[in-house]
Amino acid sequence: MPTPPTEDGSADLSYILGVADALGPLLKRYSVIIDKSTVPVGTAEQVRARITAHSRVAFDVASSPEFFREGLAVQDFMEPDRIVVGVSSTRAKKVIAKLYEPLTKCGHPIFYMEERSAELVKYASNTFLATKITFMNEIANLCEKLGANVDDVRLGVGSDTRIGPRFLDAGIGYGGSCFPKDVQALLHTAQSYDYEFNILETVIALNDKQRRRLQQKILEHFGNDVRGKVFALWGLAFKPDTDDIRQSVSLQIIEDLVAQGAKIQAYDPQAMDNVRRLLGQSEQLSFADDKFAALVGADALVVATAWPQFARAPLAQIKASLNQPVVFDGRNMYELDAMRRHGFYYESIGRAVVISEDKT
Repeated sequence: MPTPPTEDGSADLSYILGVADALGPLLKRYSVIIDKSTVPVGTAEQVRARITAHSRVAFDVASSPEFFREGLAVQDFMEPDRIVVGVSSTRAKKVIAKLYEPLTKCGHPIFYMEERSAELVKYASNTFLATKITFMNEIANLCEKLGANVDDVRLGVGSDTRIGPRFLDAGIGYGGSCFPKDVQALLHTAQSYDYEFNILETVIALNDKQRRRLQQKILEHFGNDVRGKVFALWGLAFKPDTDDIRQSVSLQIIEDLVAQGAKIQAYDPQAMDNVRRLLGQSEQLSFADDKFAALVGADALVVATAWPQFARAPLAQIKASLNQPVVFDGRNMYELDAMRRHGFYYESIGRAVVISEDKT
């Protein structure tokens, strides 16, 4: 059930509460209503009140947030690292325990708590991951100043079992349908309770800044004038293995470069139709049939999504297809030594700039 953000950053509960209104008259015997969506604290109480207004049958409302990764939802459902259930009723708890028994019998842990805590778990999880990403991007930016390599720093930090290696890849900011929405929603919840959640305000501001990091590098390289320049853009989805372009950093790149008078030749294995429907096709924005077609006539390649096929692309073919061997990589897809050997000018995130002396 969608909970899209409203203009003030709060979650829109109209879909969920609409279902609650419709569900009340349909209940004929005791039932357990489980909220699976990412919902603000207090939603279970609102759902309970809406159903009560339309039903005289006994029921309970529980919250069991999902932790599915986009593109891996079936796997995450069958092999969850944890199951969280917010429930106050002993009767409802027995029903839910039976429901999840096929998973808990396989050793997947289940945690019971009251509804408000369960609702907060999902927001706390996503906002922590967004904070982790943002922190590592700040480390990456500092690495560029210090002459350090963020890949090595990430390896050393991620090997600490208290921290772990996931969500430590430096890049050009988080996007998608969850992290931006959930960070905003939790911040709005805190503000509505007169709590200054300063770290979330900072995360939002820093991520917005990071989403323009690659454009800054491009402008600096071209002397702040990209009018008439043609850029191949690899990647439109907010992450690989999906066609989802919600809050995709690629859209920000297109907007910024087009506003500066540049032309974009974009390619993505799955997301081009969605961007075409959203932005249309024009003289300044076109879509290529394959990744190498996007390179033809381009003055530089911009990598915005970490699709594996981009990492596997032969560097010699990339170089031969471009007008000049210039690559701006927002996902650190290529090894610095390999880019140097192949004669590229190469900028990535948190690593040294490759300025090859190869003139071929």
